[in-house]
Amino acid sequence: MIGLPEIEAARAELRGSVVETPCLPCRALADDLGLDVWLKYENLQLTGSFKVRGALHKLRSLPEDVLARGIVAASAGNHAQGVAYAARETGAPATVVMPLTAPLVKIANTERLGARAVLHGETFDDAYAEACRLAASEGLTFIHPFEDERVIAGQGTIGLELVEQVPELGAVVVPVGGGGLISGIATAVKALRPEVKVYGVVTEAAPASAESFRTGSVVERPSQRSVADGIAVKKPGELTFAHIRRSVDDLVTVSEEQIRKALFRLLEGCKTLAEGAAAVGVAALASGRLPELAGRRVAVVLSGGNIDVQLLSRIIDLSLVQSHRLVRFRTGVPDRPGSLAELLKVIAAGGGNVVRVQHDRVFKHTGFWEAEVEITLETRGPEHVTDLHRTLRERGFHAEVLH
Repeated sequence: MIGLPEIEAARAELRGSVVETPCLPCRALADDLGLDVWLKYENLQLTGSFKVRGALHKLRSLPEDVLARGIVAASAGNHAQGVAYAARETGAPATVVMPLTAPLVKIANTERLGARAVLHGETFDDAYAEACRLAASEGLTFIHPFEDERVIAGQGTIGLELVEQVPELGAVVVPVGGGGLISGIATAVKALRPEVKVYGVVTEAAPASAESFRTGSVVERPSQRSVADGIAVKKPGELTFAHIRRSVDDLVTVSEEQIRKALFRLLEGCKTLAEGAAAVGVAALASGRLPELAGRRVAVVLSGGNIDVQLLSRIIDLSLVQSHRLVRFRTGVPDRPGSLAELLKVIAAGGGNVVRVQHDRVFKHTGFWEAEVEITLETRGPEHVTDLHRTLRERGFHAEVLH
């Protein structure tokens, strides 16, 4: 197991090669949640994720002949980019195996950095098995995403920065998949400030780390597809779990819906682009899973920002629907010229912004002499929807809100 000396050595070795990312208070979250929240912006790190810290520290420890033969890694995306970057910096040929479900942006960035990307399986564990097979068959050195002391030490440099950057730090909240990130951070923070609480957050779609923490031994659980793809693993590592048992105060789980809401909250309220795994800490705070943090200054690690734009678009649209800022009305209008224009005038006068109109004279639920109209609107929220609905009915349109 590593300690503070190994993490301090990693920081000295990485200085000037990685970004010392900012950690800043977030007024929007403080106002919404009633907590003193600071965000550690690892989404601004090289390759858009913390993973480059551990990958570069690991590869710089390998002999030149090992690097020359090549390396291989398995990753849902962020470790892939970290390894690809580190391989380019050290001159090593790199192969990275990623699941077929990996976000396109992570695949493209991995290849842009010069690595060979191999897509295999539906989950990280499928990719991991294929990477191990390639390591054996092609004589490559396997770079583990978390079960490695030098990788853990590299990630732990974040903990050193947190202690320096956040005055009166009371707690740190960290995403947890395999456990490498929280192992390094917790080791550094507890060595320097043992009174600071360290909490990990796991998605319910991959609960193995949280269940391992509760039972006191490593357990394996199936992982489901998750918006937090970076932490969707079947079990933590033995090495990382030993660090977690030693230095972490608790692990909690959050739902996929809570993660999606946290992503939207970060984007709209904090003007911050994060990926699913990075948002789990905010999800835990917003859902009340960590009530013991009241009164403490809390640093939340935003582990990365590599989210697929199509997934982000879906999350935004769903969030707008759930907050009643995107709504559909259905109503009937007389099947004659000018009826649709009259409906749209009523909506415009009420301040609704039309996104989409579907006008149907055949496949409908209205009477023979009517056309059915489904209209999607942007609104200001629930009260505005209620006002528009009332106005439409007062003007003779028997509208219903579609959910």
